[in-house]
Amino acid sequence: MPNTTYLDEYNAIVDVLNKYNSGGAKADSSIMKPAFSEKATIFGIEDGKLSGGPIQGLFDVIDSAFRPSPEAKAAIVRVDIVGTAASARVDTDNISGYRFTDFFNLLKVDGKWTVVSKIYHTHSAP
Repeated sequence: MPNTTYLDEYNAIVDVLNKYNSGGAKADSSIMKPAFSEKATIFGIEDGKLSGGPIQGLFDVIDSAFRPSPEAKAAIVRVDIVGTAASARVDTDNISGYRFTDFFNLLKVDGKWTVVSKIYHTHSAP
C-alpha cells in the first residue's frame, strides 16, 4: 500500500464528494458520474417505503427532475477512513428546493476512491 497520509486520503475523498455536489447544483449527472462505481446503489425512503436500486436512477432524476441551483450549499459533515474503506455524510440545502442528508460508502479501487453506495434522507420537498 502506498505511503499516503490521512490528509491525502481525506482530500481525495473530498474531491470525489465535490463532484457529486457540483453535479447536483448544476443538475447535470455527467459531472457527478465519475464519483460513482458503475455498480453503485442508491436507497432512501419515499412515501414511507424503501426506494432505490442501481445508481443510474439518481442520474436519471438529476437530469430530468432537477434544475440548476446556484444557490445550493453543501457541507461535508464527516469523513471516516480506515484503509481502503470510508464513509461520509453530506448535508445539502436548496438543491432544486430540496434539503438532503446523504450518507456515502466509498472504497479505494485501483488507487482511486469511488462511491459504492448512497443512502439519503429528504428533509423537505418543493
